[in-house]
Amino acid sequence: MLRSNGVHRLHAPKSLSTKTSWRTGLCRVVLFAALAAAPYASAQTTLTLAEAQRLAIARSQQLAAQDSMVSSAREMAIAAGQLPDPVLKLGVDNVPVTGADRFSIGTDFMTMRRIGLMQEITRGDKRKLKAERYEREANRALTEKVVATAELQKSTALAWLDRYYLERTRAAVAAQAAEAKLEIEAAEGAYRAGRGSQADIFTARTSRAALDDRLSELDRRIRNARTMLARWVGPAADAALAGEPAFKSIPFSTHALDEDLKRHPEIAMLQRQVESAETEAQLARANKQTDWSIEVAYQERGPAFSNMFSVGVSIPLQWDQKNRQDREVAAKLALIERAKAQQEDTLRNHTAEIRSMINEWENGLERIARYERELLPLARERTQATLAAYRGGKGDLNAVLASRKTEIETRTQAIQLEMDTARTWAQLNFLVLDNDHASSPAGAVTKEKP
Repeated sequence: MLRSNGVHRLHAPKSLSTKTSWRTGLCRVVLFAALAAAPYASAQTTLTLAEAQRLAIARSQQLAAQDSMVSSAREMAIAAGQLPDPVLKLGVDNVPVTGADRFSIGTDFMTMRRIGLMQEITRGDKRKLKAERYEREANRALTEKVVATAELQKSTALAWLDRYYLERTRAAVAAQAAEAKLEIEAAEGAYRAGRGSQADIFTARTSRAALDDRLSELDRRIRNARTMLARWVGPAADAALAGEPAFKSIPFSTHALDEDLKRHPEIAMLQRQVESAETEAQLARANKQTDWSIEVAYQERGPAFSNMFSVGVSIPLQWDQKNRQDREVAAKLALIERAKAQQEDTLRNHTAEIRSMINEWENGLERIARYERELLPLARERTQATLAAYRGGKGDLNAVLASRKTEIETRTQAIQLEMDTARTWAQLNFLVLDNDHASSPAGAVTKEKP
């Protein structure tokens, strides 16, 4: 403090002023960085089911491998449609090995230096069928990609749903644990007031400890569920989950199940196998007509003799078609019947399996409605009634704890039932992919009402 002309002036210490200025600047930098990062942070705070499936598809190496398979087959289709490469032939004919002109290539009149070209003329329909065979393989690889995509979306959905419902279960148990803490305080207060016993306090604490143990178990399961989700979506699995699964609709109609199953990827893949077998049979039939080869050659002799030109045609002789070519055709036709039988058997299996899953899903919806309409309200009202009686001195703590336990079990059973129904929904909803599902992975078609 300094005095000048009778006026008191206060000056902050230099070190304090510098420190205050430094802190102010640091706060401004931190605030600016937080505001700048806010949009990016908010974009990564939640993970919906549709976003999880999109990330899983983007990260999948299996789908990339299928794309490479498709590209490979299509490249081979172009190559198979071309004529075989011509064959260049070089040689020396009729070289003498005895006499005065032995090993000479220009003195004997029969010695010729030959250069020729041979071309196999593959029939156009056969080349077209060879190209079509690889196109069939490309189509089958595309269908396998659809199968892999459907399986990827289903697996991601199941992992997402497991974590979603485990976290819901934990929230319900945590709410009851908070209520249990209040019950401990109430028991202690009643004991101090002479309206309760020390046994009530121990009972309330035991109930709270059991809930804490259950929370610990749920935390372990949630960590495991997050690990499984990270298998598909990577680091995004640590984000909070958002949105609710639309498990009350499926892409099947119970009245047109046979028609809907034609879009089943595995059925479509078996149809591709039938088409490939049919192409192989057509190619075997085409092989019953032989491919000719044409050869031209130019022969150069000694300077005293005339040069020569030759042309020739080679024709394979199928002298035993009954035991060769016809057998090959019969073998290919048998493979067609095999592929059709496998397709029909798989269709029957999937029809029975999906009908059972639809029944399970419908039963789950019915039970969920019953829980929401009757069981949950009754459990909640019972707890409120016993708690009111205990507070009014007309009931004991054991009845409150028993009703509370019943309510917890009812709530967790309802969540488990919804989880099981949602898992069945995921297996149905992402079993069949169409254009709408490809563009919107989490979309669903409303089930027709019977």
